Amino acid sequence: MRLHTLKMGLVALFATIPALALAHPGHEHTTSFMSGFMHPMGGLDHLLAMLAIGLWAASLGGRALWAIPTAFVGTMLVGGGLAVAGVQVPFIEQGIVLSVILMGALLVGAARFPVAICAGIAGLFAVFHGAAHGLEMPLNANGAEYALGFAVATALLHLVGIGFGAVIARFQTPIITRVTGSLIAIAGLFLALI
Repeated sequence: MRLHTLKMGLVALFATIPALALAHPGHEHTTSFMSGFMHPMGGLDHLLAMLAIGLWAASLGGRALWAIPTAFVGTMLVGGGLAVAGVQVPFIEQGIVLSVILMGALLVGAARFPVAICAGIAGLFAVFHGAAHGLEMPLNANGAEYALGFAVATALLHLVGIGFGAVIARFQTPIITRVTGSLIAIAGLFLALI
């Protein structure tokens, strides 16, 4: 069973690195979907937050495994739509960095709240990430394809976090989750300084 979990984690990880499958580098921005897909992959702040959401969902288990990532992706799409529609979402960059710091802190503290509250926390953070994606959509991009791209990339990053969390749970070493959370929080503090 451990080997199967490890294999699934590796499959999810490699699925998030589409550039490895391209025979000719530089084509990643030729389609609206790929442009959207690559946006979450291009920033450490986005990567850390997405992985942390998956890891937090895995550490909570049960309904949280699907509810937290689903709330994040759904609300992120709303945030992207708001930005594309010209609605000003305040403090986008600060909200993204804060999401990294707080998600790391939630992992360090092994925070356990009702699933609805956890989904709400994830959704709040997702608005900022979605708004950033929406604001950075190329002018010539198809909005629906671009949104699908960043939603799929985000979901895959959540799956990588969930897979990592599943591996941790198999070895029954929750300290790894807390150490990972502290590294995420420290990285978020570093991002706040630059």
